[in-house]
Amino acid sequence: MPSQQPWYHDNITRSKAEDLLSKAARDGSFLIRDSESVQGAYALCVLYQNCVYTYRILPNEDKKLSVQASEGVPIRFFAMLPELVEAYYSPNMGLVTHLQYPVQREEEVEEEQESNNHPPRLPPRNFTADAKDCESKTSEQATKSLSDMYLMRLQHIDLSMLSDEHQMAVQEYFRTSIFLDAEQVQNGNPNLPGLKKLITAVCKNLNSEISRILPALEIFHRALDQQLSPGIGPKQILADSGQSVSYRLEQLTKLLYSIEDKAKSSVFEAVGYDGGHRKSLIPIVSFEVKQESLGISTKMVLKVDVESGKLYFKKSKDGPEDKYFVHNKILQLVKSQKMHAKLVIVVETEKEKILRKEFVFDDTKKREGFCQLLQQMKNKHSEKPEPDMITVFVGTWNMGNAGPPPNIDSWFHCKGLGKTRDDTADHIPHDVYVIGTQEDPLGEREWSDTVKNALRKITNISFKQVATHTLWNIRIIVLAKPEHENRISHVFSDSVKTGIANTLGNKGAVGVSFMFNGTSFGFVNSHLTSGSEKKLRRNQNYINILRFLNLGDKKLNPFDITHRFTHLVWLGDLNYRVELPSSDAEDIVAKIKQQQYQYLLGRDQLNKERNDGKVFLHFEEEEITFPPTYRFERDTREKYAYTKAKATGTKYNLPSWCDRVLRKSYPLVHVVCQAYGCTNDIMTSDHSPVFASFEVGVASQFVSKQDPNSAPQGGIQIMNCVAILLTKSKTRFFIEFHSSCLEKTVKTSEGDNTDTDGAIKVWFGNKVELTPIISDPEYLLDQHILICVKSTDSDESYGEGCVALRAAQFCYREFQITLTHHGEKTGTLTGGIQLRTSEFKPTEKLYDFIKIERDDAAPSKSRGGDNRSSVTQTHDITNPNYMGFSFKSGNVTDKGWSYSMTPRNAPSGGQGGKESKKPGYDMGPRSSTAINYTASEDEKLSEMLDNPLYGSMSKLHKDQAHLQPDFLTPTADVESDRPPLPMPRNRSFTSSENRSQPPTPISLHPPGHKKPVVPSRSEGGLGHNQPPLPSKSRPDPQNPKPRDYRETSEFPSKQRIPSRPGSYLPNKDMHPEFPKTGRPIN
Repeated sequence: MPSQQPWYHDNITRSKAEDLLSKAARDGSFLIRDSESVQGAYALCVLYQNCVYTYRILPNEDKKLSVQASEGVPIRFFAMLPELVEAYYSPNMGLVTHLQYPVQREEEVEEEQESNNHPPRLPPRNFTADAKDCESKTSEQATKSLSDMYLMRLQHIDLSMLSDEHQMAVQEYFRTSIFLDAEQVQNGNPNLPGLKKLITAVCKNLNSEISRILPALEIFHRALDQQLSPGIGPKQILADSGQSVSYRLEQLTKLLYSIEDKAKSSVFEAVGYDGGHRKSLIPIVSFEVKQESLGISTKMVLKVDVESGKLYFKKSKDGPEDKYFVHNKILQLVKSQKMHAKLVIVVETEKEKILRKEFVFDDTKKREGFCQLLQQMKNKHSEKPEPDMITVFVGTWNMGNAGPPPNIDSWFHCKGLGKTRDDTADHIPHDVYVIGTQEDPLGEREWSDTVKNALRKITNISFKQVATHTLWNIRIIVLAKPEHENRISHVFSDSVKTGIANTLGNKGAVGVSFMFNGTSFGFVNSHLTSGSEKKLRRNQNYINILRFLNLGDKKLNPFDITHRFTHLVWLGDLNYRVELPSSDAEDIVAKIKQQQYQYLLGRDQLNKERNDGKVFLHFEEEEITFPPTYRFERDTREKYAYTKAKATGTKYNLPSWCDRVLRKSYPLVHVVCQAYGCTNDIMTSDHSPVFASFEVGVASQFVSKQDPNSAPQGGIQIMNCVAILLTKSKTRFFIEFHSSCLEKTVKTSEGDNTDTDGAIKVWFGNKVELTPIISDPEYLLDQHILICVKSTDSDESYGEGCVALRAAQFCYREFQITLTHHGEKTGTLTGGIQLRTSEFKPTEKLYDFIKIERDDAAPSKSRGGDNRSSVTQTHDITNPNYMGFSFKSGNVTDKGWSYSMTPRNAPSGGQGGKESKKPGYDMGPRSSTAINYTASEDEKLSEMLDNPLYGSMSKLHKDQAHLQPDFLTPTADVESDRPPLPMPRNRSFTSSENRSQPPTPISLHPPGHKKPVVPSRSEGGLGHNQPPLPSKSRPDPQNPKPRDYRETSEFPSKQRIPSRPGSYLPNKDMHPEFPKTGRPIN
């Protein structure tokens, strides 16, 4: 068997294989691993002259194996891998060198430790016996101890309620039959015939009773089911009376549930009650606010009536309504960034005048609750046939093998500690609920009914079950509003075991994926290895789940689950601990009581591993502002039980944030975390349930309004691609482009390799034209292109990434993405992208309704009348749309993508330059799209980033280049412990001068410098004649101040440069005349 050979490494990753060969450091060293591109095939990896050569070993129709070696060498076929390896020890077999030194696989010590410390609940099994006699002896001993254990248990159980016949049957099974079952399992038969015989004997009367009652139930079921044709009899269950009792009971249970559901449906329909469906009424909610006018603060009351679609302005709570505005006259909500309780409401009067009303709420939560109610109102009364935004609840709870308490409402209300929802949002249901549990003792149906009943009680809606999947005691369930039932499709579920030897499901993950109209979602609930010292094992658990969890579009086979979905949410008991000595336990508890979470989060294993890029690369987590969720004394949340007595001594479980929710989304999509915290009133487990709430933009199943015969054919151009690959392989590469918007997968020709310092630089010179299935720009802007760099020798991926078409909405755009493979960073890819579409005016999205206003924006001074001019002049308003930012307890991680800034005089494209019918509604941001550059790559790649638009990255200090992406630097009057203010990715109008100043000033062109800018390697096809910075935007060296580039109308139209790129001449070093291949190992 291959698994017993020292050179066979099973399914290790390509990068791990390269590392093992580099450590061997001898020509002729080799190993064989499973192929990542062809199932059932292998990859032969050989080291020669400090480079790794990979050859595919493919099976033919007869299961014979052959090596894809050099041309001209006769192909030889082998029945077994050892036979093949033995033959290739000989020279001149078509390999770069003959096989000499097998590289042995590394021992997994930690896995053995876990099996000793945490035995599974199932009977122990021996996985590593070396010889048959040893295996047989060990198996007999294990079965004997198992028999003795169960017989001893029977002695302590009251059997008086059993008949003598049943007592004897049970005792006989544990005394003798269990040995026969163990022998059957050892021989490969998992059916347990002894157990089957016992159940048949015990259930003898039950079997006949089932046969007696089933006909009556089937006839009753037929009467309820109007869709059945007359004459169809109860054949399915009764056809085979020899079926197992458990199977017939399962069918009986399903039939009873079906009868119950159909009877309820018929009765509810007859009396006009639909179980709460579409009767979820949101009550009228009032907010006490203060209105500032001419320096005078006046108390007012805002009354929100979601059902009628009206917003009332009142001078007192019990007084008459002064005036109201209907939903379509409420144009904009503008949040203040500095004053977190301040909100501006932009409304339109009957005379089409625009009013801007400023209010201050009691606190930030009240303001957020008001915004959510107004958003719900706009959504409820929208004339759009399909939603463009939904809310998703995500919950994770390690139940500790104990049933839930009677009331778990706080979990679904996002109430407790941390970032929670306001009481005013209690009646706003989420569109989708995703609940993950670990150590769940309930049955699948029982837990599903528990969750559905809780949601029906608090929302008055009967949610539909999208999917559920269980692996031992790990479970995920997905529920959705009934109105979304036809919008959800392509539902998949899967599980991965990561327990002992990766064969037991006491640890592992379950996942569910689906499409919501045109947006893909993936959810993974995992329970990773426990123990503070098992950090590396947890990292490996994550990699295994990421590699082997089979979800989503099967056409995206080269990509793991981190690239298959628009939004991937990873939840569960990840079991990462606070890494401090056990002697600090009391000090940790004291810091928790003082809410000094930042100190402890700085020592959180997951945060440290993420910052090092070892796990959850490019995932994001909302700021943690709640206490550790593990390990509490049960039935209280006042005391942590951080010690546990064991036979080997006292074990410490320091209070830790084991239960987490992280997400990873495609670039430039709308997603905002509205809540992230834990409950403090659900105490049946030693873990507290954790909740998160997300507002997510979704794309519709697009139907173009354009005539397909007259509409121009659109196109997507990708050009000037240069990859830096961190690999030791000696091979050639090409790029594959995947997307649901493309007619087919597109491949480039082979690139030209250049040996660089510690990597391979590959230049793909040809411009690639991608043809979309729909050319409508409104459709294309919601799409993404998945990019995979593959090798020509094995067709295996060396790195994947994603580019958003929205980035090129207005003009040619340069991009830089981090390439990853199996959760590891494998390089970078730079290039340019351009769309060829017709002009259009973007449709207003629901999430465009709420924007952010920077407080240095000049406020409007007009009190009434037509305020249009003053509103449109407030340019410092940006949409939080496409931001994708989050706080990470002081640590900001690389998101894996960035786009160069828009040319400063670029036209707005589409209809943006035309005067809007309602200028106050557009608020400026529609006119341009500038995307902040994310400086997050290694210093060795800094020479590629010397773009005059944002200065030389090589001059930035490494720490500042890593910690500053997508964030503004707080000004002096902001508290030092406040997290940095986020800047939106897409609708931002802030140039790179807004970034914090590094020790060495960024080398921007000096004011008045009119010499044409010479493009650098990463500048691609940007215009060659960039205008100088406008004089009013020149930074004052004495008092540097952030600069906002606002509407493009700020610049004279005659100065605008074309949106299409001119000709591009690559630098010589990007397209060498004599490319090299491979790279030396350091």
